[in-house]
Amino acid sequence: MAEDNTIYVGSKGVMSYVLAVVTQFNQGADEVEVKARGKSISRAVDVAEIVKNKFLDEISIDEISTKTENLKNDDGSESKVSAITIKMSAPQK
Repeated sequence: MAEDNTIYVGSKGVMSYVLAVVTQFNQGADEVEVKARGKSISRAVDVAEIVKNKFLDEISIDEISTKTENLKNDDGSESKVSAITIKMSAPQK
């Protein structure tokens, strides 16, 4: 999957990310990944559900994977953060 078909969800409003996903599909992307870490995970789920249920009902959610990532803090210590990847795809033409 091309890296530019990956939407990283952070602290912006949900609709900003929904627009980014819809734009990717409208520009011909076959697959889009929505990724988030920590407190943004619920926002990523909201993005995927809004895209699927309100904007592009032909889109399917193919795979949801979770993992734990190690992040370095400013003081040099490490902390574990949960992460999610939601893979969405357009129907084959």
